[in-house]
Amino acid sequence: MDSVRRRVKKIREGLEDKNNTWSWIMQIQETSFAPYGEWTNADLDVTPPERRTWTAVSVLGYWVSDILSAQSWQIGASVLAMGLTWREAIWCVLVGSIVMAFAIAFNGAPGAYLGVPFAVWIRSSFGFQLAKFPVVCRMTTALFWHAIQTYTGSTALTVMLAAIWPRYLDIPNHLPESAGITSQGLLSHFIFWIIQLPFLTIHPHKLKWFFVFKAFVTITAAVGTTIAVCVIAGSSGDMWDQQPEVTGWDRSWLIVATLTSQTGSWSTVGTNISDFTRYIREPRNTFYQAVFFPFICVFVSGLGVISASATNALYGEYIWDPLVLASKWTTPRARAAAFYCGLAWMVAQIGVNVSANVISASNDLASLFPKYMNIHRAAILCTVVGGWVMVPWKIITSAAGLLDFMSSLGIFLSPIIAISIADYWVVKQRCVDVSALYMPHGRYHYTAGCNWRAAAAMLVSSGPTMPSLVKSINPSIDIGGASYIADLVWYYGFLSAFLVYTLLSKVWPAEESVLTRTESGVVKDVEAPTMEIKEYPNEVDE
Repeated sequence: MDSVRRRVKKIREGLEDKNNTWSWIMQIQETSFAPYGEWTNADLDVTPPERRTWTAVSVLGYWVSDILSAQSWQIGASVLAMGLTWREAIWCVLVGSIVMAFAIAFNGAPGAYLGVPFAVWIRSSFGFQLAKFPVVCRMTTALFWHAIQTYTGSTALTVMLAAIWPRYLDIPNHLPESAGITSQGLLSHFIFWIIQLPFLTIHPHKLKWFFVFKAFVTITAAVGTTIAVCVIAGSSGDMWDQQPEVTGWDRSWLIVATLTSQTGSWSTVGTNISDFTRYIREPRNTFYQAVFFPFICVFVSGLGVISASATNALYGEYIWDPLVLASKWTTPRARAAAFYCGLAWMVAQIGVNVSANVISASNDLASLFPKYMNIHRAAILCTVVGGWVMVPWKIITSAAGLLDFMSSLGIFLSPIIAISIADYWVVKQRCVDVSALYMPHGRYHYTAGCNWRAAAAMLVSSGPTMPSLVKSINPSIDIGGASYIADLVWYYGFLSAFLVYTLLSKVWPAEESVLTRTESGVVKDVEAPTMEIKEYPNEVDE
């Protein structure tokens, strides 16, 4: 009993201490590279060897975790709904994912070889201060997608609970229609948010087995669902005989636009892939992503297309959403399958939020406010903002324009990816001063903390595509011939930024940033310096 009293007293003292503003300031840490007196934290430091635990299997599990989601299952629907056929759907997914796979593999190399997160690495090309722009862009998209994935996860939980207690769906609603959600839906959202929270606070290097577990349950659920509906329907449906609804020039540009959409849909994780490749034990394993990524994308989309075709024979309509499909299984035997599918897709959504959203946003937030944020504090803040403040059910049900707007942020992300790749492989030629990435006035300070070459490349690549962003905000605006550039937004942004940044850096090089070898960091067979943390009194000079 005395131990309980002591614990309660300790908690009370901790809460009272938080009333002191300065107690929220994190302890100054003297890390391996940041200069003394700079507020930073270990989560931004070079990943030490003992935390580089990911193998090639872990990388495979990561991508299965990231790609296997309810949204990826439906990816073929966006193609077929526009009037193209299943062949063109698979072709667009394959080509788009191959392009993005190489971008991800090459953009993940700085994290794998240097051991630094995206928010630190991007300072090499943008400059110490201008680097905050790509960090904010990536963090914004991560927060919105976290909100959407969390709400989808609560839908999966509803399928699970309804499979056990069918009357769960009959919970009376006490919320007004303007709320955009029912009492039952809000309860599911709260329960899912609580279940998900502990996973978001686990350090990334400890998550490799969770990704493997998610891969197992989601693959078995996805394959099992497809086989089951095809067997019950007696075939895989009539979708294979479908003819395109558009022809000629319109069909060609529709394919181009679809290809751009499929490639750009992965720009968010492609931008900050270094946040995860920094945990790879063997740096060369980052290039396995070029094989894993397109294969998994086509596999998941193919299952969605086949399953949807079979559901038309069963229910008289194409059902693209696996959760809607599982909710139709209401017989006693079928409810067991519905429960397992609900569990699998719920785990899938948690995995996506961990791998693609919260860890990314947490790293970004910690880099922007290292004085107050480490990866754990940032993860909690991100999930509170994304799960509740952004009201995700409103985003899903009544803000299609907002979703289009968020997707159009890819006009900034593809140039960021291109500049990052060009900087590491062409301009710097893999020779980086890692310690300078942590120094506000080091060799990557450039001019007032900004590299004008990166700024110019961003303007050239993003400027002509801005009409697509404007149209996503207000679809009634006619952008005329600019719509053709909008259809090529990802490819134009990537190629133009890559070429402009490389050209400017070669013609007017920043001599101080050009080296002949990597100065420090984590490279193969080289151990990172040991991090030391010193204690400082919790005082602030007046």
